[in-house]
Amino acid sequence: MTPVLIACSHGTSSPDGRAAISATVEKVRLLLPHVSVEEAFVDVQQPEIDDVVRAVSPRRAVVVPLLLSTGFHTKVDIARAVTDAGGRATATAALGPHPLLAELLATRLHEAGLSDGDAVVLAAAGSSDPAASVDVAGMADLLRKQLDAPVSVAFAAGAGIRIGDAVAQARATGARRVVAASYVLAPGHFADVISRGGADVVTAPLAPDDAVARIVAERYLAAVGVVAHAA
Repeated sequence: MTPVLIACSHGTSSPDGRAAISATVEKVRLLLPHVSVEEAFVDVQQPEIDDVVRAVSPRRAVVVPLLLSTGFHTKVDIARAVTDAGGRATATAALGPHPLLAELLATRLHEAGLSDGDAVVLAAAGSSDPAASVDVAGMADLLRKQLDAPVSVAFAAGAGIRIGDAVAQARATGARRVVAASYVLAPGHFADVISRGGADVVTAPLAPDDAVARIVAERYLAAVGVVAHAA
């Protein structure tokens, strides 16, 4: 029996954010028409990930985090739900870093008018988990290959340099303008923090672009191959 795909996002109180995530899940359903795709959340919204994993039992499930980086929610919330399933569920890596995200970020930046003399700040939500910073640094490396502009990294919360400080540093090095590449999936709290970070231009969040859905499907299909092999 084909494993259920559980698309697990953070959850948000923003109506626009909820719409963006739901639209992404619908795109995944179109890419995988023969797969049952369920939504779950780690905070704010219902149903919670633990409840969804239990609800699909005894079918196998693959949890794909609709999260851009490794962190508390992948290592604790999602990991707990998978462990409690007793071998009936597995979880994939977060969506980033990924070349498709780098291409999408570059497209967003060019649509925003990125030009010679501009500097880019890759603005992520942030986490207290050092693994998240490693993932964002990896994403910045991929983005640099797409651009002819300097790229620095900043965070809305957690460890690492804050967005306003990174914007100020870019200006101090002579940038004509500073463009914040919004490295969040959907509108909501962190997107709002990024928009107030002082950049001259701020790009839109990434969802519900087709590239995000393609990564979710890719993560699921790779995990299904491992599950089938193990079975």
